[in-house]
Amino acid sequence: MKDIYILAIESSCDETSASIIKNGNEEISTVVLSQMDTHANYGGVVPEIASRMHVENITLVLEETLNKANITMNEITAIAVTYGPGLIGSLLIGVEAAKTLAYIYHKPLIPVHHIIGHIYANNLKKELQFPLIALVISGGHTELVYMENHYKFKKIGSTLDDAVGEAYDKVARVLNLPYPGGPLVDALAHKGEDTYNLPLPLDDDSYNFSFSGIKSAVINLKHNEEQKGNTINKENLACSFQNRIIKVITKKTMKALNEYNVNKLIIAGGVAANKGIRNEFEQLCDINNIDLIIPAINRCTDNAAMIGAAGYYAYQLNQFAKYDLNAKSNIENL
Repeated sequence: MKDIYILAIESSCDETSASIIKNGNEEISTVVLSQMDTHANYGGVVPEIASRMHVENITLVLEETLNKANITMNEITAIAVTYGPGLIGSLLIGVEAAKTLAYIYHKPLIPVHHIIGHIYANNLKKELQFPLIALVISGGHTELVYMENHYKFKKIGSTLDDAVGEAYDKVARVLNLPYPGGPLVDALAHKGEDTYNLPLPLDDDSYNFSFSGIKSAVINLKHNEEQKGNTINKENLACSFQNRIIKVITKKTMKALNEYNVNKLIIAGGVAANKGIRNEFEQLCDINNIDLIIPAINRCTDNAAMIGAAGYYAYQLNQFAKYDLNAKSNIENL
């Protein structure tokens, strides 16, 4: 069988990335150029700046990716690109670059949903086996997905308001932590104790999530303590917050595994890098004989390798786009 080489492009937010993936699970080369240091000056991603930096970097990133792999465009089988969801200006740069390459070199063009990319980042660590439950946790998404086969997605639960990563970032701002704050909250939580009385967010029998309430509870608690002249213990507040998040996420995920009679779990998205969440799931899955896959830390955040892995299976299913492919900031379904 002839090997399939996917050249993938990811530019949905503030990372310009390209990758070459062989047969859906072998990473030949990947380049990720982050804009984090630039956006840290503004306390978050500035969309206009992000898109301009993608324009400056996309050609350089593509050239470096091909050079690292020692592969020419003639050896590339197809081109995969994130077309959404994400920042529309950032997405457009990647989509236009992919369309241009596909046109010039006569390669099939594969549109990839950003969240599907995160799910398939796990395939780079271990080939996915079905059926499985996927927990997607990121700055913009919190979803539970049932998969019976490749590219067969059934969303069984999602957030009703804030995504979990968004809640982390907002709590980080309350604690006066620099951007990006999520990893810093995680680090503080490991140094603190669970001493603050915070509510469990949407602790019900559904598979849905809601994190706006606990975010507001943290804001109100800090305000009330300051009004009383008390000093907030940042480590303890981070620990109390994170413990509530972990408890509700693990409870609903383990419930889904049980009710769908599945013993395979994958975790995807930027918040999958959270050490507290990773540790708790590792322990629970070990106790309950669940086969757990979590990507390497550097494959939890946005990268083109995950887009290439997903693109391979889309290629097998002939899921190709025409040259009128456009970027979409929001996409309802996977």
